[in-house]
Formats: sequence, structure tokens, C-alpha cells
Amino acid sequence: MACRLGFVIAIIAAALAVPAAHAQSAPEPFGVWQTQAGDARVKISKCSGGICGVVVSLRDPIDPMTGKPQVDNKNPNPSLAKRPIIGLPLFSAMQPVAAGKWSGQIYNADDGGTYASSVSVTGESTLRVEGCVGALCGGETWTRVGR
Repeated sequence: MACRLGFVIAIIAAALAVPAAHAQSAPEPFGVWQTQAGDARVKISKCSGGICGVVVSLRDPIDPMTGKPQVDNKNPNPSLAKRPIIGLPLFSAMQPVAAGKWSGQIYNADDGGTYASSVSVTGESTLRVEGCVGALCGGETWTRVGR
């Protein structure tokens, strides 16, 4: 069974409100964040003038069906379908659009799709991650791990 990263964006039918832009003193997103479902931790760092997010740990790192580390087996590209989930980049082209907010794309290992996304710092220890497929949008709140 594929790792659940909690980005079941394609099935969420109601659009969620995007948080308002924060003041210039908005907390930075850099560090390790736990997904809302608690099934993965993602390290966010600076890259290419924006931010990158990479899976650094999983609640269930071993696939019970194979006894081996979880892999990106939902990826439609066969050359990527065997790459490990740990180390998997989730964000691409995630660039700043306002204080405390970035916009770009997010990869969903649950279905192998890449979606339009935004990331907003909503507090010292909370991050709102949202994604859309056409007019259908959804999201979740991640929690900072440590400090």
C-alpha cells in the first residue's frame, strides 16, 4: 500500500479560504513539519529564490506488502516509480507571492499527480498547505516539529 502523505486534494470538493497575507514579520517556513495526518515529516528549506520541501521521515517507512522501504509506486513515470518516498521532493517552482506565502506546485505521492499549490505560514508552529485541481481545492495544516 502506498504511503499516505495526506494530500488527497483531488477528492476535496469544497474550496477552502486562503489565509490572508501576513505582515512582513511573518515566521519563516524553514524547518521540519509534520503533515496533518501525522504520517510524514517534510523538511522545508530555501532553494532557487523560493522554498523546497522534501520528505525526511514516515510514520510507516516500510511497505508491509514488500517488507522494503516505501517507494513512489503511484508515479505514472516508470523511471520514478521505484524511488524511495523518504527523500522525495514535494514542492516545485514554489516562489514567494506575499509575506509568508509561496505558490507553485506540489507532488502527491498518494496518486502520483502534481497540482497547483500554495504554502502559507499561519503561525510560529503552523503551516497551511493547499492544492487545486481545476476549481477543486483543498488543504491541510502542518505542525512544526521542534524548533
